[in-house]
Amino acid sequence: MPAFIRASIVGATAAMLMAPAVAQPAVPPSREAAQYSFASVVKKAAPAVVNVYVRGKVAPAPGGGYSEDFRKFYGERFGMPQERTQSSLGSGVILSADGLVVTNSHVLKVAGTAEVRLVLADRREFNAKILLQDESSDIAVLRMETGAGGFPFLEFADSDAIEVGDQVLAIGNPFGVGQTVTSGIISALGRTRVTRSDAQIFIQTDAAINPGNSGGALVDMAGKVVGINTAIFSRSGGSHGIGFAIPSNLVKLIVESAVSGRKVERPWLGAKLEPVTREMSERLKLSRVAGAMVVRIQERSPAEDAGLLPGDIIVRVDGHDADDARAILYRLTTKGVGNQAQLEIVRRGERKTVEVALRSAPPLAREDARDLAGGHPLDGARVASIQPAIADDLGIDERQGVVLVSVRPQSAAARYGFQTGDVILQVGRERIGSVSHLEQVLRQNHQGWLVLVRRGNRLLRLQLG
Repeated sequence: MPAFIRASIVGATAAMLMAPAVAQPAVPPSREAAQYSFASVVKKAAPAVVNVYVRGKVAPAPGGGYSEDFRKFYGERFGMPQERTQSSLGSGVILSADGLVVTNSHVLKVAGTAEVRLVLADRREFNAKILLQDESSDIAVLRMETGAGGFPFLEFADSDAIEVGDQVLAIGNPFGVGQTVTSGIISALGRTRVTRSDAQIFIQTDAAINPGNSGGALVDMAGKVVGINTAIFSRSGGSHGIGFAIPSNLVKLIVESAVSGRKVERPWLGAKLEPVTREMSERLKLSRVAGAMVVRIQERSPAEDAGLLPGDIIVRVDGHDADDARAILYRLTTKGVGNQAQLEIVRRGERKTVEVALRSAPPLAREDARDLAGGHPLDGARVASIQPAIADDLGIDERQGVVLVSVRPQSAAARYGFQTGDVILQVGRERIGSVSHLEQVLRQNHQGWLVLVRRGNRLLRLQLG
């Protein structure tokens, strides 16, 4: 072997011996070091999440949906419809050691004559009574009927402090299989086009949420409640990674009202708001297509007192961006009646700040609102004349007829499918002009009921038996 080759081999060998050894991956010393685990968060939060079982008797619709002639000639032969049992399944979150529980209002859809039963993570079971159901926010508050106390419970986090990308866990009872934990992140904040509610925004998450998760907890990494799971976006009925939760700051407001026994009060702005379009944003040189334009101001309203004018565009509330009218109403709602809110507006291209005093809408006179009862399809509905405050609160533009401001669960009105915000324009051949006029028409004998209803942008002609 030539000398220069032997020298090269020797040199290379020496270099290899002198080179530092390549570091080998260390074996994790423990289970905790080997994996990133949510176990500690789950151990804290899961015991305070309960299963909610609701069962009740559902009475048949008046007349059973059959014509009078059918009932007269065939009723004895076929028998009249009987009560049936209806059930619902969801989740809930314990908020106090003495058994205060929050869930979704829609979980209690058979409430009224229903039995509500709560099953804890340790399999204990308790009956519960309903303290409050708020359809607008889809929040219900329950109290366990027991003197046991000492229940595990969770605290609220500040939902305004969370950020997109934060890790969260969804805990609930999907499909009734038992308590389940899924993980994900906050995908988006301030979602408003999820439900018809005009005073609600949602947290979006990719943590799997499925039927039965409704009313369960969305918790942060400190084990605090940032939201109450309420909905999924899915065509199949299963989770596609788009779930929604009601922010804890709104839930906290509803719970405090239930505990104090007060009615949930929502501030009345007294202004008709419309969304900002792309063309509007370009014309006014706004930095983004967001906000809400003031198109009408009510006299002696908080908006008028604050100095708002038609044409003003509200872009921020108390330092928070306002994407649309729903986001604005949500911010005012969570700020609370009796407080002041700062509105940042764009007026003729200039930015200004105004302060608005948050107060409730003026009460209706006795003759302007009525609870309906009797042998007609609107039994169990509370109706009111369409005054500016009610129109703004329910987001309706109609000025004719009367509006349903609430529908009692399990009433005839509920079974016929009437909803809060429906405007009754006509019954039979009678155009409805007032609450007293509607009552007068409903007292008349009808073979069948033809009801003309405005629901959002749709005009419905309902032929009811």
